[in-house]
Amino acid sequence: MIAEPPTQDEWEHPQAVSQNTAANSEIRLGTDGGLCISLSGDWLLAGSLPEPDGVIGQLTSSSPAAISFDSAGLGNWDSGLVSYLVKIVAAARSSHWQISPDGLPEGVRGLIKLAFAVEEREGARRQEVRDPYLMRLGKSTLTWINGWREGLEFLGKSTIAFARFMTGRAQYQSSELWHLMQEAGAKAFGIVSLISFLVGMILAFVGAVQLTQFGAGIFVANLVGIAMAREMGAMMTAIIMAGRTGAAFAAQLGTMRVNEEIDALSAMGVDPMEFLVVPRMLALMVMMPLLSMYAFVMGVFGGLVVGVGMLDLTFTEYMRQTFQSVALTQIAIGVFKGLIFGVLVAVAGCMRGMQCGNSSQAVGMAATSAVVTSIVLIIVTDGLFAVMLNVLGI
Repeated sequence: MIAEPPTQDEWEHPQAVSQNTAANSEIRLGTDGGLCISLSGDWLLAGSLPEPDGVIGQLTSSSPAAISFDSAGLGNWDSGLVSYLVKIVAAARSSHWQISPDGLPEGVRGLIKLAFAVEEREGARRQEVRDPYLMRLGKSTLTWINGWREGLEFLGKSTIAFARFMTGRAQYQSSELWHLMQEAGAKAFGIVSLISFLVGMILAFVGAVQLTQFGAGIFVANLVGIAMAREMGAMMTAIIMAGRTGAAFAAQLGTMRVNEEIDALSAMGVDPMEFLVVPRMLALMVMMPLLSMYAFVMGVFGGLVVGVGMLDLTFTEYMRQTFQSVALTQIAIGVFKGLIFGVLVAVAGCMRGMQCGNSSQAVGMAATSAVVTSIVLIIVTDGLFAVMLNVLGI
């Protein structure tokens, strides 16, 4: 006798059916020469149900003349069994196989009949419509223009807020400024030290491999010193701070936007640009030049390790060559780049945070966009610096 579907108590307490036999389906030869799908066990959503793909694959490979069912071993069942059989029946109809549901329980036959009572109307499923090329180009252009407009608008507001700070009229918390300087400066020493040291070693190793071919291994010190002072010290530090601090600024301001804290500041008459953005800009503007100088020192130290260990140079020879090649002008260029890069990282991070939407997903997207925007601005600005300094002959 075929058991009834699960009771209300079994629906509310699925652990009560944990001792039931597992659902199983097998394909064997039927008495009429076709294939018979044998169903056994308990077919309940609370248990583990087999997928119909395996049975459909076997039927497709054999292309049977007729398909029947055997439910003698079937136990408790619910909509899980119906869903399983509906997929098999649908596959049989699409392949024009003759299928007989007589071996199924009467309730299952009724539900399957109900599932196929009305054919799906053609075009009922939503089809993805792709816009024409010119429309997509126009939308992309408008998005790009709006992005530039919003960026210039934010830059203007931040400049006005910074001017108010310089005149002593900005509303901000000095304790928050010192905290941000500590987060962007002292707590970044570890990662800046590691990356700068490794970059100095890489530059020295690459230079040593090439310069030793001409007996000019001593000039590895010149290569590392000038590269770290003018370019790599400030740029690598800026990229590190973009991923570390710029993303943090975007996430912090984005979370405040989601929690409506920024709206609350505006309602209380406090300018969010002065209270939130200016301290973050100041923190990076102050700490980035110092970190750039520190990165230069660590890069020279990394090159020193390679020069002494690989080229058999002495400490005195390496440092003398470094001091002779790196002038104060080179260091000043790196420090100035660090200042500009700090402004770019702060503006990109704060802008993406202030533009954040009102969902948790938007916060993550704002942090990602802040990092990408910062790195692009850093590379483009560094390229402009290279062109201008070359024109000026510096």
